[in-house]
This record gives sequence, structure tokens and C-alpha cells, in this order.
Amino acid sequence: MISVGTWSPWAAIFFLGAPGLLAVAGIAHSLYLSNRHLDAIKAALKNSRYIYIWGDSLGKRGFIGSLLEMAKIAQMVVWPRASIIIGEVNPADLKSFPPYLKHHLIVNMTLMIISFSWGIVAALLVKFK
Repeated sequence: MISVGTWSPWAAIFFLGAPGLLAVAGIAHSLYLSNRHLDAIKAALKNSRYIYIWGDSLGKRGFIGSLLEMAKIAQMVVWPRASIIIGEVNPADLKSFPPYLKHHLIVNMTLMIISFSWGIVAALLVKFK
């Protein structure tokens, strides 16, 4: 097995530090979405139960709340099956959801998944060096 200790220092710094940079980029993108596009997202999902219940308080829960809200909304739009089954999102809203917003939410989910997965791999490589 290849040990991280035998890598060149720059390769190890890049491979072990990249998940943190991707996580910071994901957090910045989530905050951008919650500050700039939340009203458009709420308007696009106006018939959904989640927006009906939580719509007034969306965007007013602080830093961590904004990140969690964007993660939940991104999950509802990108992987809607479970949300449709439990009734959180209206299928008609998803069909008419603006493509540019969906693209932003897909980028958000991709950043979260890649940084988390890469971080696990990096942690395992460090642990089992």
C-alpha cells in the first residue's frame, strides 16, 4: 500500500488540504444562494408544504440555519423522490422550477458530496499510513 508519508510534501498538502478548500467553497456557495436567490427559490416552490410551513422564517435563522436550509432545499430539488413521497414538495413546482436555480443547487450538492467523500478518503489515508 502507498503511504502518505512517502509522497512529496506538496502532493500531500494538496491531497489532504483540498477537501477543506472544497468545503469552504461549498459553504460560501450556500451562503450566496441563501442571500441572493432564496426569494426566487421560495417563489418557485410556493405550493410546497415545506415552503408554506417554514417560508416566513427561511433566511432569518443565522449562519448555521442558512446552511441547513440550503442543504434541505437542495436535497428536495435535486433528489425529490423522498420529499414527494412524504409531501414536502409539490411535483408541479419541481416541473416548473427554473433551470438556473436547479443548476446552482446541483453545484451546491456536488461540492458537499465531493468534499465530504474526499475528506473521508484523506482521513483514512492519514490514519492507516
